[in-house]
Amino acid sequence: MSLNSLPIFLLLISGIFCQYEYGPADDYGYDPFGPSAAVCAPECNCPLSYPTAMYCDNLKLKTIPIVPSGIKYLYLRNNMIEGIEENTFDNVTELQWLILDHNRLENSKIKGRVFSKLKHLKKLHINYNNLTEAVGPLPKTLDDLQLSHNKITKVNPGALEGLVNLTVIHLQNNQLKADSISGAFKGLDSLLYLDLSFNRLTKLPTGLPHSLLMLYFDNNQISNVPAALQYLRLSHNKLTDSGIPGNVFNITSLVELDLSFNQLKSIPIVSENLENFYLQVNKINKFPLSSFCKVVGPMTYSKITHLRLDGNNLTRADLPQEMYNCLRVAAEISLE
Repeated sequence: MSLNSLPIFLLLISGIFCQYEYGPADDYGYDPFGPSAAVCAPECNCPLSYPTAMYCDNLKLKTIPIVPSGIKYLYLRNNMIEGIEENTFDNVTELQWLILDHNRLENSKIKGRVFSKLKHLKKLHINYNNLTEAVGPLPKTLDDLQLSHNKITKVNPGALEGLVNLTVIHLQNNQLKADSISGAFKGLDSLLYLDLSFNRLTKLPTGLPHSLLMLYFDNNQISNVPAALQYLRLSHNKLTDSGIPGNVFNITSLVELDLSFNQLKSIPIVSENLENFYLQVNKINKFPLSSFCKVVGPMTYSKITHLRLDGNNLTRADLPQEMYNCLRVAAEISLE
């Protein structure tokens, strides 16, 4: 299915996504440094208050220690781990979270089907490592995959196949191009959040699922938007007026639109239902009221409450007087 036909809904609240009921991570209020449970790797800590969690952070480990059966949450952050042997988790059949951020993992040193054996795994975090492609195969139970800040250049079409429960994917800060991920997300019918910011995309990938609520492409090299694309965050790209079809953002369900830090000279036409519109740091030099309001009347006006135009070639004198009837509910219009 083409991207053009996707009913993607974006909730553009940077850094906020309350999807999970977090468990025993020290980031969420648990203390991993108290007395340890008896069943634990000696170099690690399994808090008495949560004995199914094992913390092995900041230990300069080069290999993964023996993990006792019964452990469900395993933290191995900030170590020097380069690889994972295929039998590493054979005895940990109940493992649900595997957190491997800030290590030195390489694809060639992750052996066999080590992850797909974990039939209860829900979260796999391998941020800040040395991966050059997405890991796989992965278990169908997975709902949160984080591979940001690696050197990933491709996501093989079969790497994510069958992951019907996958809700969140973090792939920001890699080296991905559109052709290397086109079709990679096909069939992920539960996917709500996809972050592809800070990559090398010059166009949008095809085959994105219908279910997406949050989609991030900021800080790429995208220069045009396909006709009929509905919801997108496109700050810090290379968009020009010629790359935006006339009514591409005139969608009644669109609430927030971020086109800041691009090369636009005019304001695109948007729906009167849009509430937050970010256009700062472009080359805009005119303010056509028709971009916001087709007709101004008692019941027909723009719902915009925040409009950012600072960093453009506009002054207060360039704003038409009738603007205040069109943007009557605006709480903030920033020009400087």
